Amino acid sequence: MIPFISRSALSEQAVWVEELSKAMPHEEIALLSELTAEQKQDCDVAIVANPDPQDLLELPSLRWVHSVWAGVERMVQELSSPRFSIVRLVDPNLAATMSEAVLAWTLFLHRDMPTYAQQQSKKQWIGQPMVFPQDRRIGVLGLGELGKLSAQRLANNGFSVSGWSRNQKQVDGVSCLHGESGLISLLSQSDIIVCLLPLTAQTKGLLNRERLAHLPVGASIINFARGPIIDDDALLERLDCNALSHAVLDVFMQEPLPQEHRYWEHPSVSVLPHISAPTSPSSASSIVAKHINHYRLTAEIPLAVDPVLGY
Repeated sequence: MIPFISRSALSEQAVWVEELSKAMPHEEIALLSELTAEQKQDCDVAIVANPDPQDLLELPSLRWVHSVWAGVERMVQELSSPRFSIVRLVDPNLAATMSEAVLAWTLFLHRDMPTYAQQQSKKQWIGQPMVFPQDRRIGVLGLGELGKLSAQRLANNGFSVSGWSRNQKQVDGVSCLHGESGLISLLSQSDIIVCLLPLTAQTKGLLNRERLAHLPVGASIINFARGPIIDDDALLERLDCNALSHAVLDVFMQEPLPQEHRYWEHPSVSVLPHISAPTSPSSASSIVAKHINHYRLTAEIPLAVDPVLGY
């Protein structure tokens, strides 16, 4: 018996149980509440999506959990010293979907769509100066699975792309920087910043007032990572004084974004409801099934999250 544990709505949990059961017909998948006390005692693996830590404590024999989310920062934060391993989802389909969203919204900014939308509201017929892709400097923060593919897709579409990561990396067609000096260099030379960093103790508040000030006047930001990476007040200050031209935000400190938040009606902000790269239950279930099947045969746990790094 493998429990699926989540804080999501029961209807959403039911979808996951159905897809996981299809992918693993030889395993019995059920909600934690449906397990007997004896079954909970025997569980060595669980499948999770933002689980309540108290639920996991009901499984004393747990060796590892497989998240169906790519981001596991909340679980890592709430479980300071877990006795089991945490495996996050690495889904090539998710990376491809994210790269598509990154390209789409980069083009939205590159071709001045926010300006044309505002001009339309004022019935203004004004053509903006044309900038060729090779002259548009894109900076990608985070060169993990999502960031690497997104940076390559931008480069393949003719953009001048640089990337930043905590440690030195190499990505074809992308100028790679690292460390604090590399971050400042990347910010200072980017017309559009795309944030795809994991949320960790080191990245929380990374784009603060001081670092945002390094962006060129008129630069734009896309945040498809996690809301707490950007200082909201600092970003609004830069937008209010036209130091930055636009922000495309898909993630926020609090989700759903509160109705009273300034982002909703700010003329230089595009608000998205966390849809840049939704997880596919079917695709994710196939990956989880492959890992669990391998574990059943070998007792080997897949590559787990480093609790110190947070990813």
